[in-house]
Amino acid sequence: MWTEQDNQLTQRFKFRDFKQAFAFMTEVAVVAEELNHHPWWSNSCNRVEIRLTTHDAGNTVTEKDHLLAQRISALAERCNA
Repeated sequence: MWTEQDNQLTQRFKFRDFKQAFAFMTEVAVVAEELNHHPWWSNSCNRVEIRLTTHDAGNTVTEKDHLLAQRISALAERCNA
C-alpha cells in the first residue's frame, strides 16, 4: 500500500529473489519513461523501495504520482502472481 508522507508517495515491495526484483524495476523503468515521470528508488536483494514526487510542482504529490503509483502497483501484482 502506498503511503503519502513528507510530500512523497512511498511503497516497499518484496519479491521472491533479486532477479524478480530487477525484472520489476525494468518494467517500472519502461512505464516511467512512457509517462515521463521518474521515481526515486533503491534495491537491495529482493526488496525495492520507491518514492514518487513531482519536482515540477515544487516536490509535492500530484496526479502524475498517483497515476504512476497505480501502474507500478499493477506491475508488482503481476510480478508476484
